[in-house]
Amino acid sequence: MTEAADTGVFPGKQADRAVPLSRGLSAKLLLLTIAFVLFAEVLFFLPSVASFRIRWLEERLATAAAVATILVQGDPTTLSRAAQNDVLAAIGAKAIAVRDGGVSRLLVVADMPPEVDEHIDIAKEGVLDSMPDAIDTLLFGGNRMLRVYGRVGESAKEFELVIPDYRLHRAMLANARYIVFVSLLISLFTAALVYAAIDRIMIRPIRTMTRSMLTFSDAPDNPAGVIVPEARSDEIGLAERELAAMQTHLQRMLHERKHLADLGLAVSKINHDMRNILASAQLMSDRLRMVKDPAVQAFAPKLLRTLDRAVAYSENVLSYGRAQEPAPARRRLRLSQLVDDVHGLLGLEAEQGIEFFNAVDTEFEIEADPDQLFRVLTNLCRNAVQAMAGAADSAIVNRLTVYAEREGSVSRILVADTGPGLPQKARENLFAAFRGSARSGGTGLGLAIAYELVRAHGGQLELVESAGGRTVFAVTIPDQPVRLDEARQGMRRPA
Repeated sequence: MTEAADTGVFPGKQADRAVPLSRGLSAKLLLLTIAFVLFAEVLFFLPSVASFRIRWLEERLATAAAVATILVQGDPTTLSRAAQNDVLAAIGAKAIAVRDGGVSRLLVVADMPPEVDEHIDIAKEGVLDSMPDAIDTLLFGGNRMLRVYGRVGESAKEFELVIPDYRLHRAMLANARYIVFVSLLISLFTAALVYAAIDRIMIRPIRTMTRSMLTFSDAPDNPAGVIVPEARSDEIGLAERELAAMQTHLQRMLHERKHLADLGLAVSKINHDMRNILASAQLMSDRLRMVKDPAVQAFAPKLLRTLDRAVAYSENVLSYGRAQEPAPARRRLRLSQLVDDVHGLLGLEAEQGIEFFNAVDTEFEIEADPDQLFRVLTNLCRNAVQAMAGAADSAIVNRLTVYAEREGSVSRILVADTGPGLPQKARENLFAAFRGSARSGGTGLGLAIAYELVRAHGGQLELVESAGGRTVFAVTIPDQPVRLDEARQGMRRPA
């Protein structure tokens, strides 16, 4: 065998277990959190830049309005050129004007630019509308001339300001760098918090489940490989509980499979010698036919039929472990005679105190495989006898009754006993091998085999009733369906 087969894992599986940090869920979660927070910050960045531009222009226009209001109260022409330049330099403007009653007055002016690149009505500047202009100023500004105008406060006058945008451009760049820096800090801090929370809530339990599955795959029969679920009520807790239940169920199934494999090996060894013993018994039973004793002649045919069935079972005993029971060879049977054969095989003695009643009508017929139906009834009746055999009190009625009924094309055989009834554990695993036994030391194979044989007939084996003093099993078998083409051929045959 290869090393992979010896270790119980597939080739390359060990190498796949070491997940690099860069490809782990934790790293992916951290990167995705940072990316999503940065994306949210970008969405916030655009209106923030536009709002900063509007506020900066409003502040400059308000300063210009204050200067203009003072100048309007006096005589602007008395200001020297140096004073005008100082006023404009303080604001960073080229000219200040005021419009009152439809008349514009140029209050302070420096070197008047030959043209203005953009006219901005401060009252009509909204955050969403001004976002394209704000991005344009941020990326390509610095050498443009702006005319900003509008009312300030409660004043009825309209003030105008001609100003270059290089200061605005520098202020916006500084603000943008600040926003980016703060956004990165927020992203990293948020990512760290989200990572820590989700790693504790999700990643660690998932990692624990992954390790448990890998450990379980290496040694499925080791109880230590079963995960211990945490006391959680969320989806992770549900997944852990379901995984623990699945691993426990798989361990039980593997144990049963191993038990079946060991049983099959033991049966194979026994079967080899058992066939020789039964063959010898057949030869000796054939000689009994030559004995003229009436008693011998009475039981010899039953003994021969029993030995024939035993030989057939011995030859086909491995079919249960190898694949499945052979398909039933259905014939029309007189059920009452088959039940008599089952009674004879049980070997009930008078001192056992168990009564057997064959309540099947002598004319009742059923379509079934005779050997398989015999095995079904034998298993059911033997289980009933074993259940009633423990009653030592002679006053207790121990009675086993087999009766049948027909409804249309469906036959129903009922096996009823007056035993103590089935315990709850046996009812829960009624037709499961090695789990459905009602007595200590039993294997539960009888009911499992009977269930399989009845299902092969297209029928059903069910527990009708089980209480103290009465247990009833029902075997329901439908007749074989008639094929239309065969029926027509039979009708065309001459009498």
